Amino acid sequence: MGEISCVYKVMPEDSETDLESIKEQIEEKLDVQDMGEENVAFGLKAVKFSCITTDEEGGTDAVEEKLQDLENVQSVELEHFDKL
Repeated sequence: MGEISCVYKVMPEDSETDLESIKEQIEEKLDVQDMGEENVAFGLKAVKFSCITTDEEGGTDAVEEKLQDLENVQSVELEHFDKL
């Protein structure tokens, strides 16, 4: 089995949502490789991050399970993944 590099886009509930709080929640749940913000529209920003998981851990499904209960988040989208 192998490692999987994943890039996720996390959309906050609205433009007033504290992105730093969302980032902290993500870092508590996952081993984040890189994290930043992306302008979406009208002052709304998304949090984008990359992480590495393995097939043994459950792949991208396991990552998405860990992200299900993030507070103040509208959606989580897997944008890209590659086997390493």
